[in-house]
Amino acid sequence: MPLNSEPVIRKSVLTDLPGILEIYNDAILNTTALYRYEPMTLPMVEQWFDDKTVKGLPIFIADVGGRVAGFASYGSFRPWPAYKYTVEHSIYVHKDCRGKGLAKKLLGTLIDHAAADNLHTIVAGIDSENHVSIGLHRRFGFREVGHVSQVGYKFGRWLDLVFMQLILENNLQPNEK
Repeated sequence: MPLNSEPVIRKSVLTDLPGILEIYNDAILNTTALYRYEPMTLPMVEQWFDDKTVKGLPIFIADVGGRVAGFASYGSFRPWPAYKYTVEHSIYVHKDCRGKGLAKKLLGTLIDHAAADNLHTIVAGIDSENHVSIGLHRRFGFREVGHVSQVGYKFGRWLDLVFMQLILENNLQPNEK
């Protein structure tokens, strides 16, 4: 999928789900970006989309010439109420579109949306060998706050997970309600 036109970052719609599925399953089957073994199915991605929609959580698409070239979203970091100002995010780019700045555009959009959504902290869990993603996050001000050794096992080897965090500078007025 070559980048023949300027990418447009927009909110996802139902017709994007097959493109999301293709990108997600490639990441599952061929990378350590996801510590998952089995590919997703379209009904699973539809349920994920519905869950995000009901909760008012964003899914952004990098649209290149009408095709899904990447996607990004965030969701709850932990299920307990005191974590309500913290989210964990994910960004995935089509294998043919990596290295073209799409992840940068998607991450910038997520950060802006999180700040406007009155969130305080964004967390990223990144495979420790994914130096490109770690570098991208550093450029946006994320800092490494944890390294969990041998937490995943995939492709016949143990995987380490790096946690990175960005604290948003906004006028948040938190409460315990």
